[in-house]
Amino acid sequence: MQVRVRHQPSFAVARLELAQGEPVQVESGAMMATSYGVTVQSQANGGIMKGLGRAFLGGESFFISTYTAPQNGGWVDVAANLPGDIQVVTLDGQTGWCVTRGSWLASSHGVKTPTRWGGMKNLVGGEGGFLSHATGQGQVLVSCYGALDVITLQPGEAITVDTGHVVAYADTVQYQLRKVAQGVIQSMKSGEGFVFDFAGPGQILTQTRNPSSLISWILSHVPSR
Repeated sequence: MQVRVRHQPSFAVARLELAQGEPVQVESGAMMATSYGVTVQSQANGGIMKGLGRAFLGGESFFISTYTAPQNGGWVDVAANLPGDIQVVTLDGQTGWCVTRGSWLASSHGVKTPTRWGGMKNLVGGEGGFLSHATGQGQVLVSCYGALDVITLQPGEAITVDTGHVVAYADTVQYQLRKVAQGVIQSMKSGEGFVFDFAGPGQILTQTRNPSSLISWILSHVPSR
């Protein structure tokens, strides 16, 4: 699969160019267009129970769509729900990646994306205790809200990131969750909640906008009865 991303960084669309008979897995509802003759089949990833876990625990769709190119090859255009950028992560078969809820967009044949338990620290942080864990060899497309930053940490190097701005991170990165300010009053004054302390080596993908903040802003402007 070859990937070409256009309309970056605000309204990114990824074209997935497929060889003859090549399949690609896409988040349900993310397809924008396909070349003529590309077929699609939607099913629960890993069966009904795993599909339920993916939907209700991982924050993704219950179904995953598999697009397959015809004999002369083809392409699939995919786009995320929120305006923002798209990043391609290439898996080497050794290092997996954790993708936060709502950020997985598509992956090539040979990549597995089961939902796994990320720990109570993720659940307490408000980002969901379950994450999509991408493993295998191939390409994974992740989307973000706003622009995307790639942070590369050297061994022992550390950084603090607000939980709502984390898109994905490599398995080699260590992390812990904590409150950004001590005490309820200080947290209210700072306007911040929980943050992740990441330590290298490895890469972290972050987004410049927080989807939870967008939801809060919309709800604050909805008239109440």
